[in-house]
Amino acid sequence: MSRPPVWWSRRSLRFRLTATAAAITLAVLLGVALLASRGLGPLLTTSVDGELRDALGPAAADVSAGRPPQPLSGVTVRVLDIAGNPLDGMQAPDLNPAEIRNLKAGEAVGAGEQGSRWRWLGQVVTAPDGSQRLLAAGAGLVGFTSAVRGGGEWLIWTASGGAVLSALATWLVVRSVLRPVGRMRQSVRVLPSGQRLPLPGSHDELRDLATEFNALLARQEEISDRLRRFTGDAAHELRSPVASIRVQAEVAVTNPDPELAQETLADILAESERLSALLDGLLALARSDAGEVAPAEPVELVSEARAAVERLPAGSPQARVSGTVGQAWAHAAPAEVELVLNNLLRNACRYAEGQIVVSVVTVRSTVRVVVDDDGPGVAPEHRDRIFDRFYRVSDDRARSSGGTGLGLAMVAEAVRRRGGRVTVGESPEGGARFQVAWRAAPAVDMS
Repeated sequence: MSRPPVWWSRRSLRFRLTATAAAITLAVLLGVALLASRGLGPLLTTSVDGELRDALGPAAADVSAGRPPQPLSGVTVRVLDIAGNPLDGMQAPDLNPAEIRNLKAGEAVGAGEQGSRWRWLGQVVTAPDGSQRLLAAGAGLVGFTSAVRGGGEWLIWTASGGAVLSALATWLVVRSVLRPVGRMRQSVRVLPSGQRLPLPGSHDELRDLATEFNALLARQEEISDRLRRFTGDAAHELRSPVASIRVQAEVAVTNPDPELAQETLADILAESERLSALLDGLLALARSDAGEVAPAEPVELVSEARAAVERLPAGSPQARVSGTVGQAWAHAAPAEVELVLNNLLRNACRYAEGQIVVSVVTVRSTVRVVVDDDGPGVAPEHRDRIFDRFYRVSDDRARSSGGTGLGLAMVAEAVRRRGGRVTVGESPEGGARFQVAWRAAPAVDMS
């Protein structure tokens, strides 16, 4: 589909609507005018033929009774023989043999020079003596051609005037319709931060536009607030490990004791790993916010859960996968499922006291992964915010356990991106229960 010319797209909406309406109106009216001008000639001749036919009726009755036809206003009635010769004592009409034959057949004919044309209609009648007569009723068509031409020109000028009036009316109507839009635009220019556009009193498209614009402003402010909080939290979180590394490095430089330096280097390594994990989480969330999503495919969750359990480091609490189903396929990406399971299990390992249970269940059109631990759990007042970025139930406990405050946020982003959901509640063991739900996918033959 070709794009409109640049000059047209740069014109105002009012101009384009007006020009379009005027062009369509002109085209329609010109088409009507041309059709009407073409039908004007046949319409006039049909009207004349009707008058001639009305005149032939009484004239035929007179000739059949042996009387001469009565004169009629505007119509000339001639009495001819079958060959077209006059029998009424008048000059022979200007009719050729072909036209005489058409008149005897009851067809109307036109005869005469241009500018003095006549229209004739004939009828064969029987005289009292048994002889046949040809009655010819004629009417002059003086000015017929000029009338048709003048009527066509008048129709064209009328169509042009109608197009001009249509353009003017469209211009005024569009200006009136767009006036509230102009006022809305002026309001947007001076709209203070946090304020919303006033809604028009009429329940029309303008009210819907203002409502949608207010919703857009709300979403934009929410995104700005989230970005502001995220930037501040990221700066705060990065400041802590960087400051710790700097202080420990200064201690190592100031005290050249090899034993102290070795201990300091170990602390620096731990803080560097924490800083690296924090940066990886920030980059992952930034890619998610930018809309970088891997293609979805069926992922088998039972095998993924067992692999995640096997990846847990030595010394972790005992973890096992509950054998509720043989296989369960989710509509996701393998990397996303791995990220979700790794972060949920690491989170459970930090707080579990003795065991972690991973269950995979199917419920109608969804597949769920449930991670239970026997740790202290998550208090109800923290459950709504635990998936926020950098949110920690207890800052000192999270820092001592090596948490960055981004793991559960990445879990929530990965699951919501596929139309799923993640929740936290209380485990039967008394700890925390994290549930992740994905849309179920058709099973794939692994053989």
